Amino acid sequence: MRVRSGREFGLLWSAYAVSTYGTWIAFGAFPLIAVRVLDASAFAVSLLEAAGFAVAAVVAVSLGPWVEHRAKRPVMITMDLIRCAATASVPVAYVLGVLSYGQLLVVAVVSQTAGIAFTAASGAYLKYLVRGDQLLVANGRFEGTSWVATAAGPPLGGALMGLLGPVVTVMADALSYLLSALGVLRIRGGDVAAPREGATGLRGSDLLGGWRLILRDRVLRGLFLNSVLVGGLIMATLPLLSVLLLGRYHVPAWQYGLAFGVPALGGFVGARLSARLVARYGRYRVLTVSGRLRSFFPLGLAFVHPGVTGLLVVIVVEGLLITCMGVFNPVHATERLRRTPADRTARVLSAWSASSRLLQAALMVVWGALATLIGPLAAITVSGVLLLATPLLLPGRAQMSGPAVAAPARDVGASSG
Repeated sequence: MRVRSGREFGLLWSAYAVSTYGTWIAFGAFPLIAVRVLDASAFAVSLLEAAGFAVAAVVAVSLGPWVEHRAKRPVMITMDLIRCAATASVPVAYVLGVLSYGQLLVVAVVSQTAGIAFTAASGAYLKYLVRGDQLLVANGRFEGTSWVATAAGPPLGGALMGLLGPVVTVMADALSYLLSALGVLRIRGGDVAAPREGATGLRGSDLLGGWRLILRDRVLRGLFLNSVLVGGLIMATLPLLSVLLLGRYHVPAWQYGLAFGVPALGGFVGARLSARLVARYGRYRVLTVSGRLRSFFPLGLAFVHPGVTGLLVVIVVEGLLITCMGVFNPVHATERLRRTPADRTARVLSAWSASSRLLQAALMVVWGALATLIGPLAAITVSGVLLLATPLLLPGRAQMSGPAVAAPARDVGASSG
């Protein structure tokens, strides 16, 4: 159950870990700044998240082909430095007394766009770096790291926000991107870039190629439709939950961080068990069972209420949801890489991320408006009801049992670097 890729995988994993920890330490900082520093409404907080997703998704459509034909490590380093500079501008503006809601929108857009490009490049590089039979374990490592960071980051970030204010945690996030860039810079050896095959510029066929490949493969299509819809419906409720807990219920920042940190331990457990469960029960059974359960538990947020018991409801519901996600996500990510040709990985991942974030942005705006009409808790309940139908989009057993179409790792565009 170990990844045998040596120092290079360790450095890539470490770079991912440090930036992920920084992100989760700053979890809730932007909504908190918007609510308590800039006095933003529930709709404005939803719009803050939605604008970053929407504009980044549109820009990222052109980034897939661009990332695909370039060596991946320089792309990752550049995107980390861009995210560092954008995020660091927030505490600088706050100290100077010129921080505005408009700047938060711009920073959200830039950070989200760079994040999509980084994800596309790192996914393609991981496929090149790790053998096909080790991909599930490698994805489990990344997933487990993400959930440990989710568990430790929000409580620590909440404590820092309570003691020093949200701007300090944003600065910590900026520093994490710089450390991530330095980690990727230390990686030596080969890199990967798809051949251009006579392509010139960003043509329409280049921009739509990722979606065409996704829609042609029945398994990819089912996973894509399921993941973007589930992610969109879950993300649409996060700003509303922030407004509900931080604003209406007056939950302290440290308790807010605790409510999202403790459940993430379930994600770590799920990620560690994912490969073992697949070895015992098979990819299809693990994917469908965990996928169905992750669509069932969010309905429990309909019972959130003020006080300690309401906070416990959030912790229990999020814990069950995140445990299922910890099992599901590595299997989902591995199946996606297995079925994607090696010279189209960056394009597919960019199209996937762009679609996910664009839908998330649209649903955040819709749910922000819905919350204005019927209240945040009722809008969260509507999302939970709709999630119950999403398992119908998962691929069937016969489709999952078919062969993967992706070429093996280290076979396309490898070059020394």
